[in-house]
Amino acid sequence: MVMAVRGAIQVQSNQRESITDSVVKLVENMVRENAISEDEIISIMFSQTKDLNAMNPATALRETGFARVPLFCCQEPEYPGSLARTVRVLLTFNCPGKRDIVPVYLDGAERLRADLFKK
Repeated sequence: MVMAVRGAIQVQSNQRESITDSVVKLVENMVRENAISEDEIISIMFSQTKDLNAMNPATALRETGFARVPLFCCQEPEYPGSLARTVRVLLTFNCPGKRDIVPVYLDGAERLRADLFKK
């Protein structure tokens, strides 16, 4: 069975280190929270807001591993009121059976899915 999990993170600044740290943090959390092994990952797609151009998120992740995972990156369209400095992720993976998926939104990106984080 093929499944997918979404995630997003608001990056602190448009600097290589900040983007890299945020992307790695997000993907590591997505993998851990959903008990996904690297061998199960089919592909990872990133989008980033226009204000993040110091580092490609796919390159940032590739520098820390995921050598055999296809990675793809694109720019998020600009919409009025969009959350600045945001990287979004769609991680597609093979799964032996249906299971609950845990979306991961970090460091301010929780606002993108307030419905998931009601108190």
